[in-house]
Amino acid sequence: MIWGIAGQLVFTCRFIYQWLCMERAKESILPLGFWLISVVGSLMVISYAIFRRDPVLFVGQIFGFVVYGRNIRIYLRQNSGQR
Repeated sequence: MIWGIAGQLVFTCRFIYQWLCMERAKESILPLGFWLISVVGSLMVISYAIFRRDPVLFVGQIFGFVVYGRNIRIYLRQNSGQR
């Protein structure tokens, strides 16, 4: 279980890295659909992890979920006046 959690944390580092780069740029570079699909998939895996009582899956998805939500918020904010 420790190895699995460590792997999930390493994998999650790519989201943290992307998030920090996006914060510096103050813009969302990927399309909204990417983030919406990510949120849906993440919620599905989180609910499965809760059902299975699997801390490895839960830890691996919860950080990504937060980053996806933040990216959606930034995307909507930067595109709100462009219609």
